[in-house]
Amino acid sequence: MSTPHPAVPSWPHCAHGADPATDPVGCRGIHVPGHTACLAHLTDTHRAAYLAGLTPGDSIDHRGTTFSNALLTAVLDALRDPSTGNACLGDAGFGSAIFEGDAGFGSAIFEGDARFELAIFEGDAGFGSATFKRNAVFMSATFKGYAGFRSATFKRDAVFMSATFKRNAGFRSATFKRDAVFGRATFEGNALFRSATFEGSNAVFGAATFKRDAWFESATFKGNAGFESATFKRDAGFESATFEGNAGFGRATFEGNAGFESATFEGNAGFESATFKRDAGFASTTFKGNAGFASTTFKRDARFESTTFKGNAGFESTTFKRDARFESTTFVTADQFGPLLCAGRLVLTGAVFGSPVTLSIAARRVECRRTRWSSTAEIRLRYATVDFAHAVFEYPLTIAAEPDPFVLNDGRPLAEDLFPSAYDPAVRVVSLRGVDAAHLVLADLDLWECLFTGTVHLDQLRLEGACTFNTAPRAVHWRHWSPVRFTERRVLAEEHHWRASLPGAVPGWVPGTGRAAGPLQLAPVYRALRKAFEDGKHEPGAADFYYGEMEMRRHAGDIPRSERGLLTVYWALSGYGLRASRALAWLGSAMLVTVVLLMAFGLAHDTPKQTVTGTLPAGGGKVTFEIDKDDPQNPTGNRFSGERFEKAVNVTLNSVVFRTSGQDLTTAGTYIEMTSRLTEPVLLGLAVLAIRNRVKR
Repeated sequence: MSTPHPAVPSWPHCAHGADPATDPVGCRGIHVPGHTACLAHLTDTHRAAYLAGLTPGDSIDHRGTTFSNALLTAVLDALRDPSTGNACLGDAGFGSAIFEGDAGFGSAIFEGDARFELAIFEGDAGFGSATFKRNAVFMSATFKGYAGFRSATFKRDAVFMSATFKRNAGFRSATFKRDAVFGRATFEGNALFRSATFEGSNAVFGAATFKRDAWFESATFKGNAGFESATFKRDAGFESATFEGNAGFGRATFEGNAGFESATFEGNAGFESATFKRDAGFASTTFKGNAGFASTTFKRDARFESTTFKGNAGFESTTFKRDARFESTTFVTADQFGPLLCAGRLVLTGAVFGSPVTLSIAARRVECRRTRWSSTAEIRLRYATVDFAHAVFEYPLTIAAEPDPFVLNDGRPLAEDLFPSAYDPAVRVVSLRGVDAAHLVLADLDLWECLFTGTVHLDQLRLEGACTFNTAPRAVHWRHWSPVRFTERRVLAEEHHWRASLPGAVPGWVPGTGRAAGPLQLAPVYRALRKAFEDGKHEPGAADFYYGEMEMRRHAGDIPRSERGLLTVYWALSGYGLRASRALAWLGSAMLVTVVLLMAFGLAHDTPKQTVTGTLPAGGGKVTFEIDKDDPQNPTGNRFSGERFEKAVNVTLNSVVFRTSGQDLTTAGTYIEMTSRLTEPVLLGLAVLAIRNRVKR
């Protein structure tokens, strides 16, 4: 037998076995009416007479009484209705009672209040299919064995506040017509509320402790459900549960897995400041009201696949320490998502945003493949690597990197404890494949690894701020004993992948995964990005993408050999009119060759002298003279003198500006000058064009 409660009861008690030294109170059982002893300590004759006087529906009061199995059975048999075979009680007072064996109240009907506060059930407590027509009070009761309330019906308030369930507690299919109060209750075994129905205005589990599994699958809460500050030591299952009123899980702690799959929250659902220490499953859950997860912490994976948020989705200051999965989730009217932290992947693949929304996310990776935005949206990111492949933007959408920590509604900055100070807060976009970029704005993003092939209306893409692209390898490399150097320019990640896949690729080109896009696919991408830069008045950036376009055209396999040859010459002479240094180098080389050729073959040996001849008539009269000049003679002797060098430079410089020098040249020199006057002004023009393309704004 358990030690009785130490306090002196407020009712007249039996005092059987009182000992001034050890137990001055003695038995705490209330007097049986007309006697000075409790039911357990009545004489057999008096007990039999008392029980014989009971009829179904009578009220009884046995507070503090200790019941053996036989005694409880005798009481219930005396109250059993012959027509139904079920015990029928009016008001039932069992407060502070002690049930030494199993307490079998199965199918009993409590017509009046049933009071079991501070009662102790040493064995199993069986209330299966019992009906409580008025209040059922089990406040601070202790159930040391199995507590079975399966299919029980509570037509008025059911109060289990501060009750202790040492083993499993079974409330499967139970019906609570009014308030169900389990605040500060402790469930040390499994708590089974499968298919239970809470029809009252409140189901209160605030500060309750579930030390083992708590199962509420398919339970129905027709009023408010309060689990604030509750602690679930093991798994908590609310699969397919229905919350018709508000559901409060604020500051609750889920130490095991938390399953809310296919649950329906018709009112507001509050999980503010809750902690999920293991996996949290909200797949296919429906939130018809507002869903509040502000300051909630998910220490392992959080799964919201196919979830529907019809009201606000409040994830302000939410922390996901691992992956957060929102695949195919629907946000009907949510206007804010975040600011939140995610140390793993935030997966929004297939999600749908139905109204104007701002997403504020600090995460290591964000996946938005096939995500649909049906209205204007702004996505502000930190630290993230982002994949937007095949996303759908029906209205203007901005993707921007946030330079500073996000600011919460109360003005505090969002703590970024998950990201070390040395971690780069820059945002990297890895794919825009399949996207219609007509309404897309990118601001301050790292596009080094971004894949653009397959993007539609790429020429209408707007690039704001410091959007950076990959670059060509800078160092000089050797290939087949010849030096190879790529000029510095912006390049696409796909060009890196293509060049790295070529035989004999030089180091510095980064290989990709899968089949690399070729020049035929990359040429239109470069062309579209060039136009986007031109529309943004960024001519130097446009020049780099023009260079890339021409490179892809030169290497494409669908152009005639003659055109490829022409492009190769254009590339070699001036880098497609974009490399002034290359054109100037060729110009200098051409001028040097011209000077050397002129000194060797072009300048005459001496300046030819003019000869005047004529005939003087004997009788006087008109004199006619003929002025002739000798043909220039090929040079002999020392051809590379300072005087000849000066003359050759003069001729060459005049050829560059398309002027004649007036020097006397040999026949070979004439052709050399003609060639110089044709090629060198072209090279000078290419150099000027390249400089203009670099400095134009």
